[in-house]
Amino acid sequence: MAVEEEGLRVFQSVKIKIGEAKNLPTYPGPNKMRDCYCTVNLDQEEVFRTKIVEKSLCPFYGEDFYCEIPRSFRHLSFYIFDRDVFRRDSIIGKVAIRKEDLQKYHNRDTWFQLQHVDADSEVQGKVHLELRLSEVITDSGVVCHKLATRILECQGLPIVNGQCDPYATVTLAGPCRSEAKKTKVKKKTNNPQFDEVFYFEVTRPCSYNRKSHFDFEDEDVNKLEIRVDLWNASNLKFGDEFLGELRVPLKVLRQSSPHEAWYFLQPRDNGSKSLKPEDLGSLRLNVVYTEDHVFSSDYYSPLRDLLLRSADVEPVSASAAHILGEVCREKQEAAVPLVRLFLHYGRLVPFIGAIASAEVRRTQDPNTIFRGNSLTSKCIDETMKLAGMHYLHVTLKPAIEEICQSHKSCEIDPVRLKDGESLESNTENLRQYVDRVFSVITKSGVSCPTVMCDIFFSLREAAAKRFQDDLDVRYTAVSSFIFLRFFAPAILSPNLFQLTPHHTDPQTSRTLTLVSKTIQTLGSLSKSKSASFKESYMAAFYEFFNEQTYADAVKNFLDLISSSGRRDPKSVQQPILLKEGFMIKRAQGRKRFGMKNFKKRWFRLTNHEFTYQKSKGDPPLYSIPIENILAVEPLEEESFKMKNMFQVIQPERALYIQANNCVEAKAWIDILTKVSQCNQKRLAVYHPSAYLNGHWLCCRASSDTAAGCSPCTSGLPANIQLDIDGDRETERIYSLFSSYMSKLEKMQEACGSRSVYDGPEREEYPTFVIDDPQETYRTLKQVVAGVGALEQEHAQYKRDKFRKTKYGSQEHPIGDKSFQSYIRQQSETPAHSM
Repeated sequence: MAVEEEGLRVFQSVKIKIGEAKNLPTYPGPNKMRDCYCTVNLDQEEVFRTKIVEKSLCPFYGEDFYCEIPRSFRHLSFYIFDRDVFRRDSIIGKVAIRKEDLQKYHNRDTWFQLQHVDADSEVQGKVHLELRLSEVITDSGVVCHKLATRILECQGLPIVNGQCDPYATVTLAGPCRSEAKKTKVKKKTNNPQFDEVFYFEVTRPCSYNRKSHFDFEDEDVNKLEIRVDLWNASNLKFGDEFLGELRVPLKVLRQSSPHEAWYFLQPRDNGSKSLKPEDLGSLRLNVVYTEDHVFSSDYYSPLRDLLLRSADVEPVSASAAHILGEVCREKQEAAVPLVRLFLHYGRLVPFIGAIASAEVRRTQDPNTIFRGNSLTSKCIDETMKLAGMHYLHVTLKPAIEEICQSHKSCEIDPVRLKDGESLESNTENLRQYVDRVFSVITKSGVSCPTVMCDIFFSLREAAAKRFQDDLDVRYTAVSSFIFLRFFAPAILSPNLFQLTPHHTDPQTSRTLTLVSKTIQTLGSLSKSKSASFKESYMAAFYEFFNEQTYADAVKNFLDLISSSGRRDPKSVQQPILLKEGFMIKRAQGRKRFGMKNFKKRWFRLTNHEFTYQKSKGDPPLYSIPIENILAVEPLEEESFKMKNMFQVIQPERALYIQANNCVEAKAWIDILTKVSQCNQKRLAVYHPSAYLNGHWLCCRASSDTAAGCSPCTSGLPANIQLDIDGDRETERIYSLFSSYMSKLEKMQEACGSRSVYDGPEREEYPTFVIDDPQETYRTLKQVVAGVGALEQEHAQYKRDKFRKTKYGSQEHPIGDKSFQSYIRQQSETPAHSM
């Protein structure tokens, strides 16, 4: 979901590794330990929560979180909570990183000190305000000034304890006065429309019969300010919650009257009161925030076409895609956008085939084939992540869940055995788990995605052609990916592949490590299996699997997934679980006099149907076949005064659902849209609001079957391409080329040097693979030209935006520090450097 700006789309995403916390304050009770978890928040909206680590003041989380960010935000915040069984969980402290500071910590482990959390500092949202100073002539003919303060609306206020009933107080404050007025309370909305005007007398005539101690005549307008405080009306005995404030000095009216602007809410000003910094401990984080500014498709044509021709360039090392891999600091940086781009345009298999063949030709020993972190291996890893995730889930998830739930002890290291444990019993438990996992993997060949099979076929052919005397190399070339880089890592760390929601407990983690090691060795088909283990207990355990039947099963599996012209993929009919989780749904009114209330339900989506049930594992209460989904769209908040709602539209009615947060809502809308994209009866128009009290709230049509009044979200391809935006990936590749421009220039120098001397000069540029200097140089010139053209477009866009943007607009409210920083940068940048 991109944020649309004039002429381009802006995509935001964040990848977070939550490491560990250290030195948390002790619990005041006798045991001093705490049960802590960490949440990730966009401003104050929670979008992710780690598992609870019990009885620790230095909890290790080791959890990863990735999301596309569907809205604007000011802070990426992390809260450490202490679980309380009997009362509300208490906040120990927080880390709040301003959006404009995220690049400072880009992709590096950083320790952050936890900060104190109080209600006065927890603010988000913005206010639309208008001030007007006017002269009023009294009955006696004397002139005095009145200030009209108009509170129009607020946006993005926080939800406090599940609700938001906001009101505002407006205060005219000065050195010697303070006069406050209050708006009406707006129920159940965090985007209240107030549109209320309050009048204040700023100066009064000398004849005024003053009752207070100060002289109105001497009052200095420059010393006055309007203060707006936002509050959440609470039914609790603790009083109303503070949501934020803004202060506007009246001297702004000297520049323009009336003054009308949007303001970001700010934390409460505590004046000179300073809190003593309290040592609350620290939190280790690694944050990667990306923001892609994407133009329309035609801007990217020259660079995109150059990249897509890479598979046909001879030699492939002279192609634009291979050059990207050469100049990037890490091959992974290049592999991610390249794979997505080639996959989107159906050019992935020829490209990987070309770079794999080139790598095999450079490999001297068949035992080291595809073992390095080359561009080939990173591209195949990324392909398996993209195309193989559903395959991985349908293959491994039941077995992994069984291991996690049955919790049998499988420790076979005699040194690690606990008192009362039996080595024989543990060995048998582990053997059963390995057999179960091995069986589901080797019988899953028919489910392997076509794109993976086609790539494995090209690997097998290239390896067999290069090492004709080694009959096993056609297997090891494929097993080094499917076992070593796909199944074994997923068994070892199932949470990283969404096979489990969080890290497993230490005992289960140890079991999965032993299973993963054994499966990896079984799949490798190495000549001396037992010798491949450093630990004697693993070598002894492996004797159970030293039978030819295991090797034959592996070879049969590898043959199936690396054969070309295989079965029709549609023959695979088993349901694949795509997504599941708790959400709140509104009763659909299928019974004439039924209650249309809201209830929490467990939702489950497969490639066959969308169902909900009371709890996980219960029989479905309701099922929607995928072919019956006519559209999936957001639902306007005003329908039920509830955030993060969407609707699944069926032939008879719409199912209204509320997700837990904006990230979850976007994820459900995306996946439901994708699986139903090819349905023949998909709607072109829909109602963005609900049908309530006899009419649609959006267009006021009275018939519940009236045609929609807004166009549905534009279509997406219905296959693996569906997660990929080709223009966004090209923009990312442009950004990489741009950031490594000095290396591109160095590579050009290397090409010139080799073209002329082709001898001792080769040592000067040892890091680049250049097989054909002249062809590589030609490609480099085209890359540099394509990157330069896009740089000019971005610079022109920034100049135009800088001219048009108004500070204080709805998009850039006053108090937007990132925009202030942007203005400063633009004003300091000479025109010629753009």
